[in-house]
Amino acid sequence: MPEQRPNILCFMTDQQQADVIHPDHPCQTPNIQRVIDNGVLFTNHYTQTAHCCPSRASFMTGHYPTRHGVWNNISTPTRMSEGLNPDMRCFSEDLRESGYDLAYAGKWHVSGVEDPVDRGWDELMVTAPKTAVMQPRLEGMINNVSEECLDDAREPGMIWRPGWGNRAAYGGRPDAGPKGYEEVGDYKMVQTALEHMPKMAGRRDQTGDPWMLYVGPTGPHDPFIIPEKWATMYDPDEIELPESFWDTLEDKPTVYQRMRHMYWGQMNEREVRESIAHYWGYCSMEDAMFGEVLEELEATGQLDDTIIMYTSDHGDYCGAHGLYAKGVPCFREAYNVPLAVSWANGMDASGEVCDEFTCQADMAQTFREIAGCEEPETGMPGRSILPLMMGDRPADWRQEMHTQFNGVEVYYTQRQVFTHDWKYVYNAFDFDELYDLKNDPTESVNLAAPCRHPRGAWNVGETRTAGEFQPWPELPEDLNAVRKDMLHRMWKFGHEQQDTTFNPYCTVALAPYGPAWGYVNGG
Repeated sequence: MPEQRPNILCFMTDQQQADVIHPDHPCQTPNIQRVIDNGVLFTNHYTQTAHCCPSRASFMTGHYPTRHGVWNNISTPTRMSEGLNPDMRCFSEDLRESGYDLAYAGKWHVSGVEDPVDRGWDELMVTAPKTAVMQPRLEGMINNVSEECLDDAREPGMIWRPGWGNRAAYGGRPDAGPKGYEEVGDYKMVQTALEHMPKMAGRRDQTGDPWMLYVGPTGPHDPFIIPEKWATMYDPDEIELPESFWDTLEDKPTVYQRMRHMYWGQMNEREVRESIAHYWGYCSMEDAMFGEVLEELEATGQLDDTIIMYTSDHGDYCGAHGLYAKGVPCFREAYNVPLAVSWANGMDASGEVCDEFTCQADMAQTFREIAGCEEPETGMPGRSILPLMMGDRPADWRQEMHTQFNGVEVYYTQRQVFTHDWKYVYNAFDFDELYDLKNDPTESVNLAAPCRHPRGAWNVGETRTAGEFQPWPELPEDLNAVRKDMLHRMWKFGHEQQDTTFNPYCTVALAPYGPAWGYVNGG
């Protein structure tokens, strides 16, 4: 690693699937590809929660929601907390103290009581600041749906929502110049970063002190309504539907089914293809804006001495399993997010692919190590990925991933644990999920669904011994062994991270095997 500390450019989008930046994906992202060609693509990078605020809080602190305290949207009356727990420290504070020049442009959405400036950043243009509190009121909803009419034919891409206000899933808008996106809010934000970069570069040249620039657009967040130039970039007739699109969800929790059949099932296959075309166009538009940032970085002479990171806070189902957006359905498309990293002066990498498990909680630790900050307290789940960036594979690198979810604006309790082979989802509000990822990578067959194992615990009777008993739903012994192992992993991690799901009372202790099982029974 060079003696001179590098600059850091982080470009974080909102709601972008990991797959769309892969070199073999039809979505065109040439500027991200430039980073990949000169660095590393991380294919197994995940968010801690498929929701903006907790994901961003994990990115900033290196902790999971059970520690940092942000569980859902801090800008709504249904928020579970107003912001980070008092003992939480953001990596930006450490970088600022170590001499880094920090600038923030884009989406914040980490706290309802603090803004980036309170955590060491110079603010350029901030969206979703602490004052952005949404207060839904009946009067406003009545005004919004006053002209709603369900007697007319539904327009393509329109989702009927009686009494809530109909919603366009996708659509075009007039271009606003040769780029098409000149009047898009994201570009106005990016322009503030472009204008500020020469100032940061000038200070770097004068003082030698490095800088970090965070650029956070709000796209490609739903709805996918974008300028025509980008909306027409992809031909829907050439788009293949996701393999899992035909998943009936009959073996998935009822709320998954409700989301699909009540809303997204209104769209036919042609509309789904059109929606995907708009999503890809949105991703390509964000890539073009990212390209302008790279051009300015090169123009200021800072390109080679800057670590460039492209990532996103969470994904979008975008038709996978017939769903859209994110939230309680616990599928890969919402949790697997992009991560591409390059550093000309520090990394000897070109087009490499890393399939080790990494996550947004790793980013805070990564930035701290890059900046040469003191080691933070032990026991943090986040871990610096700098060795992976350099081509090293630590022997003790994690072999499993965990996520934590307590709901969005309607509360749920869900925990996920997965390895490269298996995935288990504990749904306290419905039955659990178990997927064989080697043989079912699209997560279409829930091996733990009660409908696959109709014999239930109510058939135990007096003839069955305690040794023969198995929690509902009863699984074949090989699958039950996997269920025990995955739940033990989940409870062990939860204990380490001070999780709150350990209440043994009969109305809430609904996991098939409780926290003590693995310890009492030897693993």
